[in-house]
Amino acid sequence: MTDLQATFDDVDVTLPAGTHVATVTIRRPPDNYFDLALIAAIADAYELLDADPECRAIVLASEGKHFCAGAALARRSHDPAPAAGGRHLYDEAVRLFAARTPVVAAVRGAAIGGGLGLALSADFRVGSPESRLSANFARLGFHHGFGLSVTLPAVVGQQRALEMLYTAVRLGGEDAYRIGLLDRLVAADEVDATAALLATEIAASAPLAVESIRQTMRGDLAMRIRAATDREKAEQDRLSVTADFAEGVRASAERRPADFQRR
Repeated sequence: MTDLQATFDDVDVTLPAGTHVATVTIRRPPDNYFDLALIAAIADAYELLDADPECRAIVLASEGKHFCAGAALARRSHDPAPAAGGRHLYDEAVRLFAARTPVVAAVRGAAIGGGLGLALSADFRVGSPESRLSANFARLGFHHGFGLSVTLPAVVGQQRALEMLYTAVRLGGEDAYRIGLLDRLVAADEVDATAALLATEIAASAPLAVESIRQTMRGDLAMRIRAATDREKAEQDRLSVTADFAEGVRASAERRPADFQRR
């Protein structure tokens, strides 16, 4: 028996021999902004681990200051247009939700916008008081995405989800834990270890039972994410050409309040 090690784009995969917990690490420090290629790489990693009978749980971690500070806007990763070959960012995102192995996200630092969507693709989230979580789309003049229409209200409830989406409030770790957005709250230097511990606790259960329970509880989640992202990207298409969106992105880059004009 040997260690499993693999790399997909900026994503590393490790599964130490004799263990049942793999780590999938995003390596785009310090902010770990994502694009289509990065989400596809995470999905590739999950599918590799799904096929490995030794893997029973995954820790989704990151290198650098933040878990994932959102889409790489400079690369227009928010753009709903499909890439070469017809694949869209959300096609790759649906693959995350279709994976069979439980995932624990180690949310150090920020999980913003689509980064929050990525964190919510996991079964559980571990963070610290220094963690920052926000669905900041409306302050950019944009519609939310990454399946947050489904995942956010499922975790925090409909009213909390509406508040987060309408106001783009940035929650610290303690507030996120209080409303259930984080499942464990620990010191910042304990986030990765605590995520690994929770994954180890999952892996100690009978794998066929966990797989069966997860299928019952998550069931058609990937299908619901597909339907949600179809709506989300259609609205992103519509809003991405507005003056308000251009102003929102500009104001964010300049760190000032946006002057939205409803056009």
